Amino acid sequence: MSVSPSRTLRSVLREEAFYFFTSIGNYTGQSAASLDEFLQKIKEVDIKSLEFHLYREDFEKWIAQTLGDAKLAEDIKGLRNMKVVGNALRDRLYFLVSRRLKDLKSSLQASK
Repeated sequence: MSVSPSRTLRSVLREEAFYFFTSIGNYTGQSAASLDEFLQKIKEVDIKSLEFHLYREDFEKWIAQTLGDAKLAEDIKGLRNMKVVGNALRDRLYFLVSRRLKDLKSSLQASK
């Protein structure tokens, strides 16, 4: 399945946004409605929230199903398999998302 950069880079409706929790029922007050916003939130939200969502597969589900990016979802799944936690998780996740964002934006520019 080929990725549509414009689909993955778009902002979604608030009800389709990613909402960050630290545990079930404990909303952080943070959400992301685009991959750009998601990248920013990775640096801001509590580490517990990143760990909570990574190990529930929430990030990869949202990225694959809502944003339509199976490649990034697969890359994030790799973090879970490596059992990355704490600041290492924040740094790795930020790196993966920022690299993918850059690739998507440059392929969108190239197609114009």
